[in-house]
Amino acid sequence: MVSLISFYGSRGLKLVKGEGQYVWDSEGRRYLDAHTGHGAAFLGHRPPRVVKAIQDQMSSIMVVTPSFVSESMERCLSSLGLVLPNGLNHVYFQNSGTEAVELALKLAFKATGRKGVVAFMGSFHGRTLGSLSATWNPKYRKGYPLVDVRFGRFNDSSSADLIDEEVAAVIVEPIQGEGGVRPTTPEFLRALREACEEHGSVLIFDEVQSGFGRTGEVWAHRTRGVDPDVMTAGKSMGGGFPVSMVAAREWVIESLKGGEHGSTHGGNPLACAAVYGGVSTLLEDDVPSRAAKMGNALIKGLKGIESRLIRDVRGEGLMIGVELRADVGPVLKRLQQRGILALRAGKAVLRLLPPYLITEEDVSRIVEEVESALIHEIGSR
Repeated sequence: MVSLISFYGSRGLKLVKGEGQYVWDSEGRRYLDAHTGHGAAFLGHRPPRVVKAIQDQMSSIMVVTPSFVSESMERCLSSLGLVLPNGLNHVYFQNSGTEAVELALKLAFKATGRKGVVAFMGSFHGRTLGSLSATWNPKYRKGYPLVDVRFGRFNDSSSADLIDEEVAAVIVEPIQGEGGVRPTTPEFLRALREACEEHGSVLIFDEVQSGFGRTGEVWAHRTRGVDPDVMTAGKSMGGGFPVSMVAAREWVIESLKGGEHGSTHGGNPLACAAVYGGVSTLLEDDVPSRAAKMGNALIKGLKGIESRLIRDVRGEGLMIGVELRADVGPVLKRLQQRGILALRAGKAVLRLLPPYLITEEDVSRIVEEVESALIHEIGSR
């Protein structure tokens, strides 16, 4: 019998159906999904515009490599022009967030002729070797031959002193995800921007989790008033379909030559159709505004919980962390038993990544169940 290599601990659920903000298990039980596949289903499960775009594309052609032009790619690029930040006009598609980070680092190495990378404590950029090198958690990095990365203190402007003429790339999440849902300050990003300009380094913003409307803005970095040279995106931009993107400025790509990168499935017609459907959803449903409204309500409700286990509640839009004075594991288990799926960020942070479709009733339910889980946890000690 063939078995799957287990890198993740089993949650003990077999999920068989998803619709909007809900999923169902094999026993027919419904769950409010604040896990969303590590944030990938932010547009909801089976978002109608994405589903239709993929179905329509499947009726014509499914496989086209980047060596050829496709109508799906043309529609996708045209739609992205409506939402990408100014200046990030050059894009390449990959299949996952970690692949996008790999390409972003390669672009920086090529553009500068350097090898150095600066990343930050608490960072998470992926699990392939280049992106893993820039991921902070030693548990993930131990035992692998990695790129030499300097790690600075997150949100400490003095970390900009690590940037010099040997540094090709500085990579940072506008809001750290696995690092505990920690937003950057504008001052921190400005310090990085100024140091990169002084030393000719490439500033990369990793928006794989924070981007595409989740934080109440299309791109989280836009509220900081600081622009990157390269941006990575993924997860929710394809409505949950596997697709990611690197968007870069002209100066970063001008030294590239043919054959220096490639991807068989990157930008395939189905993925491009998914992105087109995702952008349509983002714009037509005013997703960022809805995420901001419901996120503010959820954060307010969580901050209203009176529990000695809560150390802090933080986040932006529907990217929210509840830091506890205890291991979050039992709380996650209790929430799942009560029909709420969530995930952890490190040992002590309850991470909530619900779809933009959640209602006021859903918000109230999440708050009530988190409060109940914390009371249960205190009582079980």
